[in-house]
Amino acid sequence: MATLRSGQAVLISGPLVAARDQAHKRLLALARDGHSWPFDPDGQIIYYVGPSPAQPGRVIGAAGPTTSGRMDAMTEPMLERGVKALLGKGRRSPTVLKSLLAHGAVYLAAVGGAGALYGSLVKNTEVLAWPELGPEALVRLTVEDFPATVVFDLKGTDLYETGPKAFKAGT
Repeated sequence: MATLRSGQAVLISGPLVAARDQAHKRLLALARDGHSWPFDPDGQIIYYVGPSPAQPGRVIGAAGPTTSGRMDAMTEPMLERGVKALLGKGRRSPTVLKSLLAHGAVYLAAVGGAGALYGSLVKNTEVLAWPELGPEALVRLTVEDFPATVVFDLKGTDLYETGPKAFKAGT
């Protein structure tokens, strides 16, 4: 994580934990009640996604990012348990950015509207919990060469702040 820089393009290969609003709420309820989670969060990447159903011959349907800000109020417990990267789209609150720095984690962005591409890069899925939630179930996705952009790095650089300034300056 220390070598990643805001604005850098990365390719992710390996596991991502897919978790949206409902999965987050259930994870927080488990933590509040003193129960363990259905996965080890230490070192994980949480991907804010609610995939569509798979077409015949595919492991998953479209798997584009959802708006990350909806998870802001539920982010701190994830980071406290060792999550090292969050992947979604859109800005994060100042509280989340401060928490990312405090826990040595980064925020990555995926391109909205590229769900079909992202779905094609998922090689395997495993439901970890709450299959009744459908696309909001907690799922481990195994991906290969999944493109993302580092938005917020361990130096505290936020691409949503620096990017527009660089664009206006013509650099």
